[in-house]
Amino acid sequence: MLKAVGQALFSTGLQNPKYTEGEKKEGQDYEIRTYLATNWVSTTLSDMEWDAALSAGFRKLFKYIQGNNQNKVKVEMTAPVSCCVDPGAGPACESQFTVSFYIPPRSRAPAPRKPRRVCGAPERVHSLCQREELLKLIESLKRDAVQYVDHPFYVAGYDSPFKLTNRRNEVWILKKEQE
Repeated sequence: MLKAVGQALFSTGLQNPKYTEGEKKEGQDYEIRTYLATNWVSTTLSDMEWDAALSAGFRKLFKYIQGNNQNKVKVEMTAPVSCCVDPGAGPACESQFTVSFYIPPRSRAPAPRKPRRVCGAPERVHSLCQREELLKLIESLKRDAVQYVDHPFYVAGYDSPFKLTNRRNEVWILKKEQE
């Protein structure tokens, strides 16, 4: 457990999902990536603020990888911790937050004690370093005439909030595929 807590706090030696980067044009302030199909263990929350949902989801999933699952099997901590944000339709409508941990290909993740969704990583995403950069990312995509899906969007944290310097956090928006 100490190893997992250390990895969660200091984000060292964590496995990440594999991707390839697309060609970057001059002046482009984002990346277009293609991720391989991967598995994630997830929990969905609503009726909460963003930070509270991310914290509650992280705690649930951390218990899961520490053995609170059907087979009482521990699973390695990975990065990123992603959060799919599906905003509500209006100011009084609640948003849904799906917090997910990446499950490496060779890992045999057991079923949770309570059913939870397992979802695939987005095949194509755009990313930036901080979730506050979502609007900037949208402006850049519009400027470059890149077609994207309006919602949901994702935030991905590769580093613990306790890591004070050189943190890596991203915003992902799904790229619309050409029909």
